[in-house]
Amino acid sequence: MKITSALFASVAIAALAFTAGCSDSTATTDAEGSADAADAPRVAFIPKLTGVGFFESGGAGAEAAGEKYGLDVTYVGSPEASVAKQVELINTEIQQGAEAIIVSSVSPDGLCQVFKKAMAQDILVLTWDSDVNPECRTYYISQGTADQLGAMLVEMAEVDIAKTDKVEVAFHYASPTVTDQNQWAEKAKQIIADETSWTVVDTVFSENQTELAVQQAEALINANPDLKVIFAPDANALPGTAQALESLSRTDLNVVGFSTPNVMRPYIESGTIKRFGLWDVTKQGELAVAVTKQLLDGKKLNVGDSFDVDGLGTLEVSPNSVQGYDYEADGNGIILMPERVVFTKDNINDFDF
Repeated sequence: MKITSALFASVAIAALAFTAGCSDSTATTDAEGSADAADAPRVAFIPKLTGVGFFESGGAGAEAAGEKYGLDVTYVGSPEASVAKQVELINTEIQQGAEAIIVSSVSPDGLCQVFKKAMAQDILVLTWDSDVNPECRTYYISQGTADQLGAMLVEMAEVDIAKTDKVEVAFHYASPTVTDQNQWAEKAKQIIADETSWTVVDTVFSENQTELAVQQAEALINANPDLKVIFAPDANALPGTAQALESLSRTDLNVVGFSTPNVMRPYIESGTIKRFGLWDVTKQGELAVAVTKQLLDGKKLNVGDSFDVDGLGTLEVSPNSVQGYDYEADGNGIILMPERVVFTKDNINDFDF
């Protein structure tokens, strides 16, 4: 499948394959299969919140990879994005005997206490999508560095707005406490300040709430009549902002950000949004489980080590410093998704997640 993009190299979408060893002489009975399933290591895959296409797609990838790798992967979350809910979920998984917990965190430090409790009981702790302080987990399965994703936001806007244009821009995303989105936004703001004539006039938050995302976007647009660009690096904020544009019949605003192709397809097809970015979040879920499998099997991974994952190729453990952290330790680091993609009307129908 050929994937085209005006800004980035092509992305090959291939299913992550795992070849399981099997006996050529003895068939597995239903009873044996049930026993094998019961014996499979329990892995909890936790999103910031449920009911959002981005996280559901990541969960689907994780659960599918669990079947391939012989792990009992459960996608479990709450419709409320809060530290308290995530702590409750993690404590439940500790009590139920989880051997690994993989979390998209709503806070950089709010989960540290419960994560350290889990690690003290030899439970493997990883993060995906949104990180915690690195001393509170082993590995972070990252969609990209702040430099990569912050620059991606600016580059998408730059297709239609020249860096030399003196225009007003604004940001709209989930929360000032969410690690990943704040890192991307701060990097984008730095690029804007250093390399463009654009002026950032406002930043608003919609707390992962769909209706609030529309309301905040409408208020932002109404309060800034000269606004030309809105950056919405959030799976709720981007479609909410697109809906606000349509409600206000505004065709003069350029909106870019991050969300899933299935959610954004109507806005791309209508022309409300010209382009937006993301990574294959289904693959991110698969990668998190593939890494977990290797670790549960006793593989040691340290910064600089390389390892292979079918469908994603050779990956390397990066130091925490690629995300701006000072903390480094053995058995700790960041594993980056190899590719990101810009979705446009030309390629969006090549994706289904």
